[in-house]
Amino acid sequence: MSYQSYSQLVAVKQWADRGLYDAVSRNFARLSEQEAAIMLRIFDHMHAVDKIFQAHLQGVPHSFQAPKSEKIPGLQELASSAKEVDDWYVSYVDSLADDDFEQAIDFVFTSGKPARMRRGEIILHVCMHGTYHRGNAGAVLQLKGIAPSRDSVTDFLEDAAREGCQLQPS
Repeated sequence: MSYQSYSQLVAVKQWADRGLYDAVSRNFARLSEQEAAIMLRIFDHMHAVDKIFQAHLQGVPHSFQAPKSEKIPGLQELASSAKEVDDWYVSYVDSLADDDFEQAIDFVFTSGKPARMRRGEIILHVCMHGTYHRGNAGAVLQLKGIAPSRDSVTDFLEDAAREGCQLQPS
């Protein structure tokens, strides 16, 4: 994969995450207590994984003992922090040269198991992981008759063309 492919991946993730947080925020009161708790657990897990791998990419320790928070934050706190981390991934990928994506990083999973992944593999994992769990969250919304946000690459490209702006990297 090239720099441009990784850049587009994180841009789509950023766009899709924001769309889902917006859809859930507009409709959170329509969810039952159990559905709201499930939604917050999904968001927290997605965000925890993003932050764990952000720390691995930066070569710094993180405070997570598992791929979730010890105490699940509220929706607005998660949305704000997720936006910050998504913005970081976009900026981070834009700062890398093509060769940087092949650099191996050694780290330890929260399970204690040692691991090694290339920077590009970590970025791909974070993007694919988010896609899977946005689908989970979308299913919860659909069960309530709520349309989830658009989430596909083609939707992203269509929005970019319609808005006349460049949501995708140059």
